[in-house]
Amino acid sequence: MDDMTLRQNVIDELEFEPSINAAHIGVAADNGVITLTGHVPTFAEKNRVADVVCRVKGVRGIAQEIEVRPRGEHRTADDEIAKRALSVIRWNTVIPEGAVLVKVQDAVVTLTGEVEWYYQRDAVTKAIRGLSGVIDVYNKIEVNPRPTAVDIKKRIEDALKRAAEVDAKRVTVNVDGLGRVKLEGRVNAWSERNAVERAAWSSPGVKIVDDRIIVG
Repeated sequence: MDDMTLRQNVIDELEFEPSINAAHIGVAADNGVITLTGHVPTFAEKNRVADVVCRVKGVRGIAQEIEVRPRGEHRTADDEIAKRALSVIRWNTVIPEGAVLVKVQDAVVTLTGEVEWYYQRDAVTKAIRGLSGVIDVYNKIEVNPRPTAVDIKKRIEDALKRAAEVDAKRVTVNVDGLGRVKLEGRVNAWSERNAVERAAWSSPGVKIVDDRIIVG
């Protein structure tokens, strides 16, 4: 499909979508990449435009350069946007409580923090994008999956194998799903026992270490 045809198809799709006012949206096509310009009244509509364009066959990429220009002269204050953002995040059961920090400057929302899953990160943006007064959203939330019991066990066992003062074969490591580590076995000296315990505590995700290793 040539770019002229693709551009017209995108324009037709935008005009066909009832939730979008395409009158102020510009469309350009270059080798399958669609550049969107112009302005819309809300951030939610800006995102809907991109979603609609993605539906068009032949679109290989989107350069989103649309501005958000709220209707009228009244603009929602940054502190009010921040309060609304925190409220919708708090009521969203998918998003862990206290995991997200919201910063608002000139109606642009910046999200930081840490979650375990990408769908939680995505849920924050979806919760914010519908708020009135928001011009743009920058999602800088990091996704750091919580290690499983198997991951923790392997990390500790690998650390013991690397430790020169520890005979890893004499130590048994058990980990439950709550981050609790049980160490069992027999070592020759207290220094060796302490080295095993340090290895256990060094693994991310460990909350409790039950050291039952016997010295002697």
